[in-house]
Amino acid sequence: MRVLEVSRYKNNFADHQLPFVTEQGEAIRALGNDVEYFLVRGNYVKAVGALKAKIREFKPDIVHAHYGLSAITAELQGLVPVVTTFHNGETLNPVVNFVSSLMSLRAKYVIYVAQHVRDLSYFKAKNYSIIPCGVPMDEMIITPKEEARKQLGWNPNKKYILFGGAFDNLRKNYPLLRDAVEKLKNDTSYIKHNTSDVECVEMKNLTRSQCVLRMCACDLFALPSHSEGSPQALKEAMACNCPCIATDIADVRELFGDEPGHWVLRNPRKTHERWDGDERSLDEMVALLNDALKFEGRTKGRQRILELELSNEQVAKRIINIYKEILA
Repeated sequence: MRVLEVSRYKNNFADHQLPFVTEQGEAIRALGNDVEYFLVRGNYVKAVGALKAKIREFKPDIVHAHYGLSAITAELQGLVPVVTTFHNGETLNPVVNFVSSLMSLRAKYVIYVAQHVRDLSYFKAKNYSIIPCGVPMDEMIITPKEEARKQLGWNPNKKYILFGGAFDNLRKNYPLLRDAVEKLKNDTSYIKHNTSDVECVEMKNLTRSQCVLRMCACDLFALPSHSEGSPQALKEAMACNCPCIATDIADVRELFGDEPGHWVLRNPRKTHERWDGDERSLDEMVALLNDALKFEGRTKGRQRILELELSNEQVAKRIINIYKEILA
């Protein structure tokens, strides 16, 4: 099978596309398919001509668009059936949501990375599946915690919390974690459980292997985001058997299941679409952090990821089956 992956050109990535798009495409290739990539530059409509030229050259059986706006280019080519994956960004802006979800009605099949992404879409595809992006398990190399700390030069007596993004990324909501850590340090009711210093470390300008090493070295991975699709970094931390804490958004509860070493912060909105705190949230976060930092050892998160069939290979097999159904 010949698959053409369509996504937006990105200046700030080495291969100019989002890593999870590349990784999914390469997992599909590894299962015996021909895969090439088309990156949309500039205007989505004006890019249709270039996409048609690529289609005539490569002769794909399927065009797979990532994100709803890329689906504009993919759908307007009109030569090859289209599968579109919605990753959540489509739902964050009303105009983008309208255009993207309208284009989804033209697709042969739509993949939503989480149920709330479909729920938030103005128009909903009838032929669809909920399939989160997978985890490159071969790159999730587990290093024993003590060894990982030695490699990083981290203090063996400190408690390290790895924040799931850059501190200045407002959507990832570092202020909640920062304030909770400070309150935990200064609250005498908790100090008896946390005599070590606690330090937060951001994930910024790091390679995949550098992130993985930090996931192995830290005591806790924290993702207190306001919104997510199906959070990749969280799944990767789980694949490293790292204890995790996150706000109750997206598919976090489903990812965690009932496995020990995972903590979920209540969502006052009582939905999975967005998290915004109330007057109780900070104290609740402090209490969860207190429990999490007392947790000894590692989790069975890696096993959980495989049980959910969220390795890149497992996800690729599901997507290939969708391609086959369309072509049949």
